[in-house]
Amino acid sequence: MGPHFLRNVVFGLCGLLACAALSGPAAAHEGHDHGAPPPPQVTTLAPRIEAASADFELVAVLRDGVLTIYIDRFADNAPVEGATVEVDTPEGSQPARPAGPGTYVLPAPFAATPGAHDIAFTVTAGDTVDVLAGTLNIAPAAPSSDARPPAPATLALIGGAPSGALAGVAVGLLIGFLAGALVVSRRQAGALLVLGAVSLALAGARDARADAPKPIPRDAAQRLPDGSVIVPKPTQRILGVRTLVTASGAFAGTVELPGRVVPDANASGLVQSAVGGRLAPPEGGFKPLGTRVAAGEILAYVHPPIGASDLKDLEQQGYELDQQIALVKRRYERLSAIPNAVTRREVEEAEIELNGLKVRRTKLERVQREPEALRAPVAGVIAAADAVAGQMADPNTVVFRIVDPDRLWVEALGFSPDAGRSGATGRLPNGRTVDLTFLGAGLAERTQALPLLFSVAADTGELRPGQFLTVFAEAGAPRIGIAIPRSAVVRGANGQSIVYAHISAERFVSLEVKTQPLDATRVLVVAGLSPGQRVVTDGAELIDQIR
Repeated sequence: MGPHFLRNVVFGLCGLLACAALSGPAAAHEGHDHGAPPPPQVTTLAPRIEAASADFELVAVLRDGVLTIYIDRFADNAPVEGATVEVDTPEGSQPARPAGPGTYVLPAPFAATPGAHDIAFTVTAGDTVDVLAGTLNIAPAAPSSDARPPAPATLALIGGAPSGALAGVAVGLLIGFLAGALVVSRRQAGALLVLGAVSLALAGARDARADAPKPIPRDAAQRLPDGSVIVPKPTQRILGVRTLVTASGAFAGTVELPGRVVPDANASGLVQSAVGGRLAPPEGGFKPLGTRVAAGEILAYVHPPIGASDLKDLEQQGYELDQQIALVKRRYERLSAIPNAVTRREVEEAEIELNGLKVRRTKLERVQREPEALRAPVAGVIAAADAVAGQMADPNTVVFRIVDPDRLWVEALGFSPDAGRSGATGRLPNGRTVDLTFLGAGLAERTQALPLLFSVAADTGELRPGQFLTVFAEAGAPRIGIAIPRSAVVRGANGQSIVYAHISAERFVSLEVKTQPLDATRVLVVAGLSPGQRVVTDGAELIDQIR
């Protein structure tokens, strides 16, 4: 009874010591609720100043004792380059030096003192001078990680314990194991000592991890629970965010029409063979696709085939013409030798007959050996070619197609002959736009629609005949709304149209809007947006991806 009783007492003391250690402050860890979570941060971690005026928008960020100043134009969010920035700090007025497009830096030793620091920025950009002011709030330094909470009262009786609940538990277990080792066998005592050492090592490792230094805070874009997005100024520069101040107005009605690029009828042509024959290249060979040619330039030859019977007939005609030429030539020579015995008329008739026979003989020889030359009807670029040496070409076969790429038309299908008379634009699948000028409308319906013809007013660029595009033609009564670029509208998760409003220097809010097509580059917002708001025009797709 004695040994068992002592053993129970010793292990009972171990349990009491462990309970005493756990009665101290407990650290929260995964899987346990220790109160409501902290509210989400609405600003980035680095201290900063935001200020704005009618001309400029300024954000000053303090990091590592240096104040980095970002200055953008208020209307379009473009960086202000080449500006002079004078900063009034608690230590006096100091100039900021440029550090990049729209970025200026200034050492800020005054920021080492916690508290509120009033700072004024005088920005001079060209003829514009503006003063922007703000307050830089520096929080007190966080307590050092070396400061440890007081030990529990129970453990204070034995001289205190390491910080952390797990360290207290380990000390209690170790004391209990040492006491128990006095009343048990050697084998059991060794096992207890090993377990105690392992517990103490784990407690020390846990405490070391808790005291490890935390990473340095950095600014990061984030989406808040209310749906707004925080985008720091450096991130805005990387994403190329640009804005537009909205304004309401009246705009002509617009219809979307399917269109196709066609060559200008006055600057394009076909190279065809008038007779059947065998194709042969000109001097230098056939011209490849894309080669610019001049009007009248020879592109190929066609050698007409001559059968054996036709060849014999031609030879017979040649013999007859040679015989006639010899007779007329001798008669002409005799008449020329006795000019006094014959009239001048007889000599001239003989001469004319001789020349005619010679011309017929020359043409007969040319038929046998001279091919037909295929010439370019207009100046332009070879857009299509179907020429191979030795190929047999039928009559009216299209061998080459010549197109002038600087003169192109656009054919669209609409339901009103007046659509596009006052103006039209075209939008290609890759987003490129072209200005169009109305030429005319057809009267014959095609697939229950009227063909409308436009000319490309500006540089044709990458346009090619046969390319499809969407034509935005003005038609109908004017509409009231806000015109914004198409790049400002993004699609939400449910397919709704969304724009991002720039409500402060680094905060953006999504707005659902109702849009209608306006032209190739803009849409008309008829609901969901008010005049005077700043709307993101470039970078809206990237802001929408921030989570």
